[in-house]
Amino acid sequence: MESLLRISLVILAFACVVQAEESAPNFVIILTDDQDVVLNGLNPMIQTQQLIANRGATFLNAFTSSPICCPSRSSLLTGQYAHNVKTFNNSQAGGCYGTHWREKVEPSTFPLLLQQAGYRTFYAGKYLNEYYSKEVPPGWNDWHGLHGNSKYYNYTLNENGQIVTFSDEYLTDVLSNRTVDFLANVQLGVPFFAMVAPPAPHAPYTAAERHKDTFPDVMAPRTKNYNLPCGPLEKHWLLTMPPTPLPADILASIDVSYRKRWQSLLAVDEMVESIVNMLDNRKLLTNTYIIYTSDNGYHMGQFGLPYDKRQPYETDIRVPFLMTGPTIPPKTLVSSPVTLIDIAPTVLELAGLQVPAQTDGASVLNKLYHMTQIEERQILIEYWGEGTLETYNPECPWQKKDKLMLCSLDAGCHCQDAWNNTYSCVRHLADDLDMIYCQFKDNEHFIEAYDLTNDMYQIENIAYDMLPSVRAKYDLAITNLTECVGATCRRIY
Repeated sequence: MESLLRISLVILAFACVVQAEESAPNFVIILTDDQDVVLNGLNPMIQTQQLIANRGATFLNAFTSSPICCPSRSSLLTGQYAHNVKTFNNSQAGGCYGTHWREKVEPSTFPLLLQQAGYRTFYAGKYLNEYYSKEVPPGWNDWHGLHGNSKYYNYTLNENGQIVTFSDEYLTDVLSNRTVDFLANVQLGVPFFAMVAPPAPHAPYTAAERHKDTFPDVMAPRTKNYNLPCGPLEKHWLLTMPPTPLPADILASIDVSYRKRWQSLLAVDEMVESIVNMLDNRKLLTNTYIIYTSDNGYHMGQFGLPYDKRQPYETDIRVPFLMTGPTIPPKTLVSSPVTLIDIAPTVLELAGLQVPAQTDGASVLNKLYHMTQIEERQILIEYWGEGTLETYNPECPWQKKDKLMLCSLDAGCHCQDAWNNTYSCVRHLADDLDMIYCQFKDNEHFIEAYDLTNDMYQIENIAYDMLPSVRAKYDLAITNLTECVGATCRRIY
């Protein structure tokens, strides 16, 4: 009798494990590269809007915590701000796939926690800008990681430890095929986490051949701050350098680049459709959460800056953030602010796993139940300028000692970055508040602040007109947020 009881308990325990595995949700994350939302970067993506946004939630106030690829991606994978993962820019010296990342941070990313809990994990596409390794990062069962920065042709993938070089196969299509193959063969009843990171619409904005003639009349939006010259007290000095305003030939090239960005996104839109169709065909869609987002935004002509990210303006720090899944009502619009460091705790909570105490972000799930209210939040935006003596371009009329970066003739030698384009901002949102306040770490101790309720294009810098008490409050917030860890990153200062 006792042995029968023991056998019954073993069978019951096994049944509970099987049931838990079968009921655990699946996850797919699609992470694009440099896709804006402010300048209508989602407009060409009809399938993505229909299959994810219309079936789920659109987060209207979604931000990156660092408007540059490697720090943003490092933060997404950990749920921590860049100052805590010590990834400051896109170079190894700046922590991008450096020793600290590989030894201290990478072994604790949230996909590894999912894998340890029984999830089958998959990655395809751009990982971190300085990833050129033969090693498969910990936490991944099926790995197809791109070596280096985004490319469309002539690239190298680490495919589960095998280094494979491609010449004429369009990368987005290859990544789509790898992802669909994984979903077609994943074992039913075993939960999975799949992440795919296509290159689009990163420069050089190369479209698939089938899409090169699309959108012939599309032009970059002429926003109120488009090609707007800036005075010395209006914006950080980098924005005031010549040529300003930009001449007609550069404006024409911006329109061409804008059109090519849209064209390059069409293959991503097809990828989304293929992924959703495979999930549907295998009866997996009803138990799968899909998140669509980008590592940062992008500007195209705003304030006379030709094209790039790296700036503390809405074009650069806002990102698309769409999410669908079994518990998310269709056509939901969420007003509360979210950021990319919220993805890790959101996925872990949905998977029923404990969120590590050092996580700086917060799950977005409670925001889905208070859609019209804006939950007050202060988000840290941090960036470290990359200009060095080595980034000097002798074709432009600047000096090596200026430590400028991304200065090119096709942009009129209007540089996109500098050593002291280093700043910390607090992006503060509430029901009756929409502010950003920034401190630059330069010789001038320059500050910028904008009341976006009344100035959505960030034209009038009100920092020097603010009450001393208000400035002191935001200075304190930046001091605390730039040193925060875990729960202290989610306080209102």
